[in-house]
Amino acid sequence: MPSGLNTPQRDAVNYIDGPCLVLAGAGSGKTRVITQKIAHLIQSCGYEPKNIAALTFTNKAALEMRERVAKLLHEPGHAKQLTVSTFHSLGVHILRREAASLKLKDRFSIMDSDDCYSVIQDLSATTDKALIRKLQQAISLWKNALLTPEQALNIAKDENEAQAARLYRNYVATLTSYQAVDFDDLIRLPVELFRTDEAARDRWQRKLRYLLLDEYQDTNTCQYEMVKLLVTGPGKKPMFTAVGDDDQAIYAWRGASMENLRTLQTDFPDLKLIKLEQNYRSSTRILQAANAVIGNNPKLFEKALWSEHGAGDPVKVMAMEDDEAEADQVAMMLSAHKFERRAKFSDYAILYRGNHQSRSIEKALRRERIPYVMSGGQSFFERAEIKDIVSYLRLIANADDDPAFIRAATTPRRGIGQATLEALGEFSGQWQCSLFEAVFKGGIEARLSERQLFPLREFCEFINQLESRAARVGAAGTGENAAAVLDDMMKAIDYEPYLYGAFDDRQAQEKWQNVLDFIGWLKEKGNGGREGTDGEKSLLELTQMVALMSMLEGRDQDPDAVRMSTLHAAKGLEFGHVFMVGVEEGILPHKGDPDAPAEVFAQRIEEERRLMYVGITRAQRSLTLTWCKKRKRVRENIVCEPSRFIKEMRLEEGDALPDQEEAVTPQDRLANLKALLQKPKAA
Repeated sequence: MPSGLNTPQRDAVNYIDGPCLVLAGAGSGKTRVITQKIAHLIQSCGYEPKNIAALTFTNKAALEMRERVAKLLHEPGHAKQLTVSTFHSLGVHILRREAASLKLKDRFSIMDSDDCYSVIQDLSATTDKALIRKLQQAISLWKNALLTPEQALNIAKDENEAQAARLYRNYVATLTSYQAVDFDDLIRLPVELFRTDEAARDRWQRKLRYLLLDEYQDTNTCQYEMVKLLVTGPGKKPMFTAVGDDDQAIYAWRGASMENLRTLQTDFPDLKLIKLEQNYRSSTRILQAANAVIGNNPKLFEKALWSEHGAGDPVKVMAMEDDEAEADQVAMMLSAHKFERRAKFSDYAILYRGNHQSRSIEKALRRERIPYVMSGGQSFFERAEIKDIVSYLRLIANADDDPAFIRAATTPRRGIGQATLEALGEFSGQWQCSLFEAVFKGGIEARLSERQLFPLREFCEFINQLESRAARVGAAGTGENAAAVLDDMMKAIDYEPYLYGAFDDRQAQEKWQNVLDFIGWLKEKGNGGREGTDGEKSLLELTQMVALMSMLEGRDQDPDAVRMSTLHAAKGLEFGHVFMVGVEEGILPHKGDPDAPAEVFAQRIEEERRLMYVGITRAQRSLTLTWCKKRKRVRENIVCEPSRFIKEMRLEEGDALPDQEEAVTPQDRLANLKALLQKPKAA
């Protein structure tokens, strides 16, 4: 019997008689409920671990969930038999098992965002980055809504949408010919399979007898349909627990649908509803502010968070003269607060609506010598220029890596066009082989002309030569090392001239410097690191190391540093002390489309309000909001107004600080710090 739970948590864990929706407010212990329920299902209810699946949205959340479940289970091996993963990881697993039914080869390729961007760029014959991203987003939303290209064309409102729908059709055909899928297909294709193949659906229903769904409010139409197909059927009792919070639904822009919460009660009339309203994270003042803000949204389910942590510090609102003053003040206030509280830097977070707001804050933190880490920004390994170079390394390590083949063969351009790759993809699909192998397979000459085939074979022979050298680098007596192969590879592919031909000089220089830094880092690792203690590594070993670091980046233990993060990226995290900056009209809430219909505008404000609620509820002990009276935008000073959400917080008298509060000067700050040194250390 689960222990250490409050009454609603215990009810949620123990209920196994049918479908269950757990409305879990921020900080109410939802992960604890999910992990305890998994243990309860196995240890008290007779479920086999292999028949349970817990699905969430990030690898980090899945890893944490698996680790916490493992500690609760009596048998260590049981945790390994569980399916604890993201929706997309489960989709990959299904596609691997059912590839033949979907007419995919066993080793089909998964295209990443940049790979798909390149396909859309070729199909649309444009270099307009904003348009390509817009088309990419439209295709993603259509797939997540389970709309075919034909359906998208039928509902097109104008010629622009019709052209996008036609491009969608060509995009699907291209991926099919490549024997490849994109990120959205990882859910869409299993849904299509289960809708048309009763045997496959039955196989997976028998395998996954109980589902637990985390962050249910973030599911889109496609994900919800997959869940329904897995838990419903003739004579089958739906067995699942969905855990979510309608007040934290902040991903409508990427297809998440609040309707999934609303229709759950319709689709499952016997649904058991349990509310978790006790918050274990924040003080009462912070929760009162959060409840007051979200109370302005129409309620799908009524609930109000409460806490036993006491009143806590007043929530502070500070008006700043401009964004530079805001950055300086936040840095100084944070430093002084940390000193006074004898806290760690990692107890603090600075949250903002958009990444562009971080620049001035970063400068101020560096001036104050405050260490920080970023969330919601781009990883070094995710930069396009690094992925370009890594695609060559991936292909050297594994010639069957089709996405790497497509990227390396076309970046830089070497006379291998879209039509050539489509014909090659169709041929490789017919023979169930990789694109690389298809280049040398008998019969390809009937599909491709000599003019098309020559650059393909020239490219593949170049990769074979590098692979031959890479495999023996580091072996005794060869006289070669990874650095030599890397230098020859970079010289042969002419990447620097490509950058200067594709981008303006400033961008090209920045990208080329990133490449040089990456190559230099690889060479250093290949030589055994600065101290030379790791031993010399071959290029193949380096490639495996890079792949692992790309996947595990951010998994290291967090350093003692302030967390800087967008509000979206901060969801699910918590910090002792939070500064929310730029809480102004036009930023939070974001200005959006000024010409949008009233209904769309209202929905946007509701989602922005939920984002504000998420930001407030990240704070455990103190919360400070700042807004600027004016802000510099493109060399102009724009007059700003405080966000409507500040007024909606209904702060107590004395919480919101006066607009005219004087800035803390460096001299004042030094005097304050000297005074603090005379105080006894806090208990």
